[in-house]
Amino acid sequence: MSTTVSFTKGQGTGNDFVLVPDPDGALDLSADQVAALCDRRFGIGGDGMLRVVRSAATPAGADAVAAGAEWFMDYRNADGSISEMCGNGIRVFLHYLLQTGLAQLGAEDAVLIGTRNGPLRLTRSELGYEVDLGPFRIEDDEVLVRARGLEVARPGLGVDVGNPHVVVALSSEAELEGLDLTAIPILDPVPAAGANVEFVVPSDPLVADGVGRLRMRVFERGVGETLSCGTGVSAAALAVREWAGASAPDRWIVDVPGGTLGVRMIGDHVLLSGPAALVYSGSIVLA
Repeated sequence: MSTTVSFTKGQGTGNDFVLVPDPDGALDLSADQVAALCDRRFGIGGDGMLRVVRSAATPAGADAVAAGAEWFMDYRNADGSISEMCGNGIRVFLHYLLQTGLAQLGAEDAVLIGTRNGPLRLTRSELGYEVDLGPFRIEDDEVLVRARGLEVARPGLGVDVGNPHVVVALSSEAELEGLDLTAIPILDPVPAAGANVEFVVPSDPLVADGVGRLRMRVFERGVGETLSCGTGVSAAALAVREWAGASAPDRWIVDVPGGTLGVRMIGDHVLLSGPAALVYSGSIVLA
């Protein structure tokens, strides 16, 4: 039996999403249906789906309810698989809540949104919105990364910011541009939950006026190359700061194909800032 689904298309630095309002948790979309929504030729098209559901209306929202987060971001990758979190997606999710009157956010206020990585705190920022992604972890074990366009495997640094990443440093802008990310990078060993893979080139100079800067491209698990990845941007800045040593700054600007994002570190927390926009709304019939 077919199902008619209302949606809004949104994006944050080119990382685009299909937002599906389901406040009472009535929808039970299969992985195939999510993939159909995100299909760029036969569906709406997006790097993932954000189901907008009240925390109390989904079993995954128990922690969010306890923390006082009314809304839960049920994030799915473009292939329909479940993911822990999305740094660009949660800003788009907040923007949708504000634009539709489901939440309010004053200049000095904060909004809690539930995710599978726990409830996260968002505020307004100069770039749009800022989300505290919570504690990060630098992994001890090195991962070798092979990618089309690189002549030899490169070492990657594992960084966990609520979801897993492997960050690879490249030697030049030309090397970054020469990558062919239509092919999946090969990781050795393969992390248990897989990983997004970020390829970065630090700017020269690396730091100006106390702020670090770098460029990045990303291959997202379950999606492919995207124009931006918020948690990946955060992981890339953390990796470059780790490589740069004790004198490295706590504020970073990261350029991705879809735009520019800000990252800052406070203690063991990493915060991501950037824009969000809604593109259009409609409805679609799913088989």
